[in-house]
Amino acid sequence: MSTSSSLLVSDLHFTWPDGDVVFDGLDAAFASGTTGLVGSNGAGKSTLLKLLTGELTAHQGSVSVPGVLGYLPQDIALRSGLRVDEILRLRELREALHRIESGSGSDDDFAVVGTRWDAEDRAVALLDKLGLSHIVGGRDDLDRVLGTLSGGESMLLALTAELLAEPDVLLLDEPTNNLDLDARTRLYQAIGAFAGVVIVCSHDVELLETVGNIAELRKDRSGPTELRMFGGNFTHYRSVVDAEQEAARAALHDAKNDVRKQERELVESRTKIDRRVRYGKKMFEQKREPKIVMGARKRAAQVSAGKLRNNHIEKVDDARAAMASAEDRLRDDREIRIDLPSTKVHEGQKIVDTADLEVVGPERIALIGPNGSGKTTLLRRLDDAGAEVPWRYLPQRLDVFDESRTVAENVADVAEQATNEQIRAQLARFLFRGSDADAVVSTLSGGERLRAALARILLADPSPKFLMLDEPTNNLDLVSRAHLTEALASYEGALIVASHDLPFLRDLAPTRWVELEGRPSAD
Repeated sequence: MSTSSSLLVSDLHFTWPDGDVVFDGLDAAFASGTTGLVGSNGAGKSTLLKLLTGELTAHQGSVSVPGVLGYLPQDIALRSGLRVDEILRLRELREALHRIESGSGSDDDFAVVGTRWDAEDRAVALLDKLGLSHIVGGRDDLDRVLGTLSGGESMLLALTAELLAEPDVLLLDEPTNNLDLDARTRLYQAIGAFAGVVIVCSHDVELLETVGNIAELRKDRSGPTELRMFGGNFTHYRSVVDAEQEAARAALHDAKNDVRKQERELVESRTKIDRRVRYGKKMFEQKREPKIVMGARKRAAQVSAGKLRNNHIEKVDDARAAMASAEDRLRDDREIRIDLPSTKVHEGQKIVDTADLEVVGPERIALIGPNGSGKTTLLRRLDDAGAEVPWRYLPQRLDVFDESRTVAENVADVAEQATNEQIRAQLARFLFRGSDADAVVSTLSGGERLRAALARILLADPSPKFLMLDEPTNNLDLVSRAHLTEALASYEGALIVASHDLPFLRDLAPTRWVELEGRPSAD
């Protein structure tokens, strides 16, 4: 590993082809240890990680990486056709080893292997350490494809690949998505034991409580995204932000009062000026003084009135500028607002009845269990079986789109009776406002994909009276997660949610908990 201790970003500029400026002169230094990268969906977290890896190219500026860089993307579970040994970057080496072992190895094969004769055994041992011995118990299991694994298993497998490469810098994009509690604990331990620079983009508060620093990316009402570093974990970061917001709210309150005061005084000054003008006009008409004296007084009054008026106008402008400054300091965190009409299910109404599960009435079922226990398989079976009422299923891989079409077009596919205006008005509630609704799905970030998927199932016609959600909070920022919870809490249909996020499940007030045990199939 390299002895250098910091990843440095200098004067980084990046703009999307549509002209949206993401970074405009970004500077940052990430020291050894773990830094949690936070920010609202769309703030540029994944974009920054891709710029650090070189997957995206900055228009200006530089990135200095101390040694070897490892990167774990958030969409690894979508690459279902890849083999385990491909994810582990061992396929070429394994093929060379097998040819050597069979007696047909060439000089090129020996060059590929080098000193890594135990690479397969090391990979199996590391997978066992991360709790994945059930999927890779030996060399032959390295031939399995990613599609046979759960989302959580895929994520841990990809992390294993990065650790096997022994990087100096490790970039992790939402690494705890789909992980059960045991797997999360193992991942926290693996990150904590890493000796180099770790930048972890996450909405997982428990993970963020273990970090040494928080880096917040924030895009205000206008202008590019800015990065701000906070020493300490997530609790410290929130305490600083909350204190600043309280001060900003107080400053905004005072600024609004001052604006009203200055505007009132401006009106009073104009009234006083108008009174003087009327008096001067009256004196001039009565001609009680010499014309030259009256003219001088008129000019003096005009100058005085102008100074008074300009003075009050300046005070109003200053007060409004102070108010604008206070508003800029006050955060404007966007919130998902979801309306779920016509979803009510009556008590005793039959929803679905299969050999796996029976759902009756407006039940709220929390589906829990370790990765690989069969939660996703159960939801898929229920989806295949169909229900007695309109239903929708949101898979954790979010593969519900035509990737080449826009968000609005994908929603229109399932809401044929809705007008374009109605669809766009509803999409605005999911934060796809204006031209955002015309974004092609393949260009969306992880959090944006989830919002689009939620929009597609919840805006469907007819409205779903039975929802099956598989890890719906993955990639959702903390504000949006809270408002998703509120929306689902008011949902009057039947609901079954598979999740490892126990606080989220408890907030949904389940009427029944269903726990699956063992590992019979892939989640």
